[in-house]
Amino acid sequence: MEFVKTDDGKKGTVQAMDGSKEAGAMTFTWAGEDKLIIDHTHVDEAYAGQGVGKKILEFILDWVRKENVKIIPLCPFAKAQFDKNPDFRDVLA
Repeated sequence: MEFVKTDDGKKGTVQAMDGSKEAGAMTFTWAGEDKLIIDHTHVDEAYAGQGVGKKILEFILDWVRKENVKIIPLCPFAKAQFDKNPDFRDVLA
């Protein structure tokens, strides 16, 4: 699975691509220069139950840790992942 990040400085998306097919995506909105709000997660039905959403979140976590950015998880899926995984909480805003 390949991850593709697009970011225009206001909003962005990280897509999990399986070849040319989007397996899932997570969208975010910037809240200042050092915080982003994860506002939506979508996983294609064909990839349900395969951990695609968590893999996208882990890709984002690696990225924000390098950039010293914090996350506000408004998306119910992302919030649940932060609640379940103490290792993710270092980037919580």
